[in-house]
Amino acid sequence: MWKGNSPAGSQGAAMEGTGGELGGQGNWGPEDAPGLLARASLTMLPWPLPLASSALTLLFGALTSLFLWYCYRLGSQDIQALGAGSRARGIRGGPVGCSEAGGPSRRGPGDPGEGPRTEGLVSRRLRAYARRYSWAGMGRVRRAAQGGPGPGRGPGVLGIQRPGLLFLPDLPSAPFVPRDAQRHDVELLESSFPAILRDFGAVSWDFSGTTPLPRGWSPPLAPGCYQLLLYQAGRCQPSNCRRCPGAYRALRGLRSFMSANTFGNAGFSVLLPGARLEGRCGPTNARVRCHLGLKIPPGCELVVGGEPQCWAEGHCLLVDDSFLHTVAHNGSPEDGPRVVFIVDLWHPNVAGAERQALDFVFAPDP
Repeated sequence: MWKGNSPAGSQGAAMEGTGGELGGQGNWGPEDAPGLLARASLTMLPWPLPLASSALTLLFGALTSLFLWYCYRLGSQDIQALGAGSRARGIRGGPVGCSEAGGPSRRGPGDPGEGPRTEGLVSRRLRAYARRYSWAGMGRVRRAAQGGPGPGRGPGVLGIQRPGLLFLPDLPSAPFVPRDAQRHDVELLESSFPAILRDFGAVSWDFSGTTPLPRGWSPPLAPGCYQLLLYQAGRCQPSNCRRCPGAYRALRGLRSFMSANTFGNAGFSVLLPGARLEGRCGPTNARVRCHLGLKIPPGCELVVGGEPQCWAEGHCLLVDDSFLHTVAHNGSPEDGPRVVFIVDLWHPNVAGAERQALDFVFAPDP
């Protein structure tokens, strides 16, 4: 038992007493260790609560300021990157095209819109989107931007589906999509058939090729193929929309129209008798082309992925134009042209978050 050497005499306070000081002078042995530890634990008090609260508040404020500065810096860099990216070639989805696939012809491996340059640009813009918003739900889009496995890139692929710019993996693929997949938009367009047909009559001409091209009509990208676009590569064509109020009203009512994306087009497509558009593929499998038949003479056919189909007046046909397809008008000159109203819709299995990201990546030029 340890006894302190205090001025009170030989009967100093015992270590067990509540008044003993751990820092006092004295003699002790190993048997006194448990008591010393107990006393030491009583003297180690936590920080005062006001001081701890102030320290945590300062730390939280510093972390918040650092996070806000980091977000501001990333946002500034993203704006500069997107400004440069929007001017780069190969990011556009192209016009509606006489091929009825979004482009005038089949691309080669070295053409703009394919290869590492475009994949790198798409990846950079997708990373800019993710920094600003989130990577949530971006698995397929991220693989597509990185140039993951797609049709024609792996063994055993027949090569009938070869989107020229963007392949979104794991999408259910079929040359023709069931009408129920886009029921609302299909029914709206079919109910607008009389108004859209009247609009075509107001802008139509003889399509002889001997007279100057009327206002609003695009130069033919192939013999016997003409088009008048209300939306081209995600941009509204105001003069054509004013001339076709019924068609424009129908477009504004659609739920899945790609109106803010360079893959999105809408307009009238005219194919003259004897014209034939050989096999080609569209730029992406993320969209579905809706064909509303306006004037369908005998001898017209559409072959997509080896499956033949034909249009019907007043009815919609949903086509995945990333499949190899051919369009032909085998009728006589007396039959007149084949006329369809084409609208690019989102593929029904592209989720809302993926649509938002692709609209950001493939936004039209300002």
